[in-house]
Amino acid sequence: MFLRAAPPGTGIIAGGPMRAVFETLGIADVVAKSLGSSNPYNVVRATFDALKHQDSPRSVAARRNLKVSTLQSRRREGADETAAD
Repeated sequence: MFLRAAPPGTGIIAGGPMRAVFETLGIADVVAKSLGSSNPYNVVRATFDALKHQDSPRSVAARRNLKVSTLQSRRREGADETAAD
C-alpha cells in the first residue's frame, strides 16, 4: 500500500475500496496505490493498516533532526511550486 498526502484541492486519487475508506473517514487530499492483492476485503484491511502506521510530523522531524515548522514550510513550498507549473 502506497499512501501520500497531496496538495490541497487534489482530491482523492485512489481505486474503489480505498476511495470509499478515505471518503468515509473524511480524508480529502490523498494519492494512494494498492500494490498486490485486488481483493476488496484485503485492500480495505491494508488501507486501515497503512493509516495506522503513518508517522506523525513530530516523529519525522525528530528522525531528521529538524523542527516540525521546517517540515511543514517545505511541504507548503513544494505545493506552491507544483501549482505554479
